[in-house]
Amino acid sequence: MTYTVPGMTCDHCKKAVSAELGAVAGVADVDVNLKTKLVTVSGDALDDAALRAAIQEAGYEVA
Repeated sequence: MTYTVPGMTCDHCKKAVSAELGAVAGVADVDVNLKTKLVTVSGDALDDAALRAAIQEAGYEVA
């Protein structure tokens, strides 16, 4: 699943989003690209609402 997170600008943003998403059940891998503002999450039985909530918990809005 891929999300656009326009508020990410630095390595701290990347770490915060990765940490929150990594704690969600079923997440196997998180890739954050600061240039494109895209977050790609892979894993089994991923819950879109839970992933969006994790990004918001990290302090960012999903576009």
